[in-house]
Amino acid sequence: MLASADPPLSDEQLVDSLAQQGWVVCPQFLPPEDWLPLLERAQSLHQEQLLRPAQIGSGAQRQRRSDIRSDEVLWIDQLDAATRVYWERMDRLRQQLNQALYLGLERLEAHWAAFAAGSYYRRHRDQFQGSKQRVVSCILYLNEGWTSEHGGQLRMYLENHDTPLDVLPEGGTLVAFLSEHIEHEVLAANRNRYAITGWLRRRDDLPV
Repeated sequence: MLASADPPLSDEQLVDSLAQQGWVVCPQFLPPEDWLPLLERAQSLHQEQLLRPAQIGSGAQRQRRSDIRSDEVLWIDQLDAATRVYWERMDRLRQQLNQALYLGLERLEAHWAAFAAGSYYRRHRDQFQGSKQRVVSCILYLNEGWTSEHGGQLRMYLENHDTPLDVLPEGGTLVAFLSEHIEHEVLAANRNRYAITGWLRRRDDLPV
């Protein structure tokens, strides 16, 4: 179990870990003064019922499958003061990954994600079939006072690991991994669980 009691990583350590093992957990990626306003925004959107049941698939294949995922989402298409801080921080990470790893990352797409108590997302990969535009999955957690008793862990199925790796969704923690390779799921929690889930993408017109 990984939790944010670990010290924060430098950007160089973050990039190196992603390059070497295909995933990284970065506690305190954003300080409380930056992620707590995001939590307030997520809670407000959820309470106002502006999030919608998530779907699986893309394009004409999009469908709601509550047996696979039962979270609610809202795509971020406008930036307020709080989300601008997040967006600029992620863009800095995008540039650093491009400089170090030559990934050709062009942009970020992201949505608010709310898991009401009991919600889940079964084991899956983030990259759509026939598409390689999503390169790096990035999940920023927005939960205050989270403990293992609350459940809701991100479970990653990693190569060369005998058991899955569980990560607590603690506020300010960023989890990043290669979208094509890392299978993962979200375990059910017993309280509301909030995050911003994003993907660093290549250009949409690149061949797959």
